[in-house]
Amino acid sequence: MRKILIANRGEIALRIIKTCKKMNIHTVAVYSEADQDLPYVKEADIAKLIGPPPVAQSYLHIDRLLEIASEENVDAIHPGYGLLSENADFAERVEKEGFIFIGPTSLVMRKMGDKIEARKTMVDAGVPVVPGYESENMTLEEAHKEAAKIGYPVMLKASSGGGGVGMVLCEDEQALTQHFEPTIKRSQTYFGSGKLFIEKYISKARHIEVQIFGNSSGEVFHLFERNCSIQRRNQKVIEESPSPSLSEPAKNKLYHLAVQAAKAVGYQNAGTIECILDIDENPYFLEMNTRLQVEHPVTEQITGFDLVEWQIKTAFNEELPVKTQEEIRSSGHSIEFRIYAEDPKTFYPSPGTLKEVQFPEGEGIRVDIGYEAENKVTPYYDPMIAKFIVTADSRQSCIQAARQAFDSVHVEGVKTNIPLHKIVLDSAEFMDGKYHTQTLMNIKGE
Repeated sequence: MRKILIANRGEIALRIIKTCKKMNIHTVAVYSEADQDLPYVKEADIAKLIGPPPVAQSYLHIDRLLEIASEENVDAIHPGYGLLSENADFAERVEKEGFIFIGPTSLVMRKMGDKIEARKTMVDAGVPVVPGYESENMTLEEAHKEAAKIGYPVMLKASSGGGGVGMVLCEDEQALTQHFEPTIKRSQTYFGSGKLFIEKYISKARHIEVQIFGNSSGEVFHLFERNCSIQRRNQKVIEESPSPSLSEPAKNKLYHLAVQAAKAVGYQNAGTIECILDIDENPYFLEMNTRLQVEHPVTEQITGFDLVEWQIKTAFNEELPVKTQEEIRSSGHSIEFRIYAEDPKTFYPSPGTLKEVQFPEGEGIRVDIGYEAENKVTPYYDPMIAKFIVTADSRQSCIQAARQAFDSVHVEGVKTNIPLHKIVLDSAEFMDGKYHTQTLMNIKGE
């Protein structure tokens, strides 16, 4: 009997447990003192306390994670997403201590996890990147000089950043001066590195990503694209597949680019190539996420495949249910709505006790949730409560089904962004499918 340690929490831990049960694999969950009553702790075969609530003392405590893995004699470790999922040092420790890391190798993760290194790698592979400038120890004077060459506005980015953290839009030289040092400090605090780079800001850009998967034989497939352009503070809120208002030639170009990028680094397991598309549908490599994405359910819904099962099979050198790209087909339309415990106007987190958590059930409805009634949403972690996924035969039917389904969604005890989702669903910008990364702010009137 195989046994997997899940080095994560909440919704994604429960998601992994469900697939492991289907595959007859035993699971070991870890939990902090703040998470002891969450559903995933009850669903795991074994649950171990890892430490107090702060992530540095619990979910990011590598030594303790590996100690538990050794104590429980697990075969492999699944990092989920967020937390240590893209930490190359963690992956390397897992490999060195004899466990299987369910993801790419630490070498590939290190190469693609550093955005500066990733840009260089893609340039060498002939993959188009957003015009920009990178430097190991960029000075403010250097930043001013290069930003002027690129042309304002520019994006100032942390090389090791992710999830919208360490990313600032600078409209002019004054803004670049204002944000330069704070961005370095924020990057050092969150990612342990103060390295920055600058990219040209592409107006009315669409954020499109391609799900890729490298099997244990060295082949790379794509599982189509997801549109992630509905964002707040550079963080995704709604994702859908297929991407609306995107031509077939543009999609095919994206698929080719994504597979080319993954092959360039010998990628195995699940990954995502994120791109920015300008108004003429020209794609530019943005970054590679060397892990499972939060929004993977929409890809699962349109393809019918279980990506977590694929991850596990590949990690154990087992064959996937497909051998060629032609066997992977897309059907229907799927939209994912991230439900956050936050003020829908300010986007500030709204921690508290969930008094009621109710989602509809039925055909075309999927809810990946990490909480139940009377659980506390604490200020220690990301405030996402659930992912609400609606799937139908067409985009129009999907939007209509989502509108109706949201009438039966009730979350009480904390503020949520549910009202914002309803506004987006009723907006002309979302309906016509021609939205971009600033659309949500436009809808809110900011």
